[in-house]
Amino acid sequence: MAHIFAFWESRAFYDSFMARSHDRLAAAQSGTFRDAQAKLFDYRFDVKTGFEPKFTDADVVRIAHCKVREERVEHFALMQEKVWNPAMAGSPGMVRGVFGDAPGNEFLVLSMWQSAAEHGKYRIERVERLSLRAQTAADVAALAGDVVQLEPGWTV
Repeated sequence: MAHIFAFWESRAFYDSFMARSHDRLAAAQSGTFRDAQAKLFDYRFDVKTGFEPKFTDADVVRIAHCKVREERVEHFALMQEKVWNPAMAGSPGMVRGVFGDAPGNEFLVLSMWQSAAEHGKYRIERVERLSLRAQTAADVAALAGDVVQLEPGWTV
């Protein structure tokens, strides 16, 4: 499995790429992958500090794709900002991240870490306690995620 992250300077640049180049590039890659899924998330706020789409100072990315119950959307976003972000920001080894949303009450939390070991310390020490405090089980209808070891040769 591969995860590909693309960050666009603006929606206009994204729309231009989709209109002019996407189909040609996709056709050239036909047969090189299967079961591709793509989702466009809009930036909502930073996790820890000003987000930059550079990956040279991180070895691991944690992604959490959350489908949130409609009546809990605002609570979920508030808890991300007031509970989860400060906890991640205070964790040694956490570099930065971004919180985004998409239509259909979907959210993406992307956090960058210096190493899998550093991310593992955060998870072991805090996730259960933070989840209870943030009432995550009441907010989230479905959660998918992964811890991705970055491949420097694939970074553009």
